[in-house]
Amino acid sequence: MPFLKRLGYFLIGLSIGLIFLTFFLKKKSDETGVEFCYLPNCRVLKELRSKPLVIDDSLQPFSDSLATRAVLEEGDVLFRKSDTEAKPCKIYVVRGQSDKQELELTFLNCESETRLKNYIKL
Repeated sequence: MPFLKRLGYFLIGLSIGLIFLTFFLKKKSDETGVEFCYLPNCRVLKELRSKPLVIDDSLQPFSDSLATRAVLEEGDVLFRKSDTEAKPCKIYVVRGQSDKQELELTFLNCESETRLKNYIKL
């Protein structure tokens, strides 16, 4: 069998397999609410969302937890400004938009909680 014919069969089978995989994986994630986070940004945001959120005492006037949750859902982690090696809590800076307002939030990712340390309205 010539190489081009084998390549054609391979590509047809690969495309059919990819269509089936995307259909079944999308169905599974819709039913169970499971997220497939493979990229660093998604993994950090998922970890920050998984722990109880505590707002630092110095930020008591800022009590907009809906804006904070929106940034944790759709924000971008700024790894250049973050300190992922800090002890005992890693420091992550997340930029996102909430209610037509851009925010830059600084979180401390501790073992038992996520603490909002600082916020900046841009």
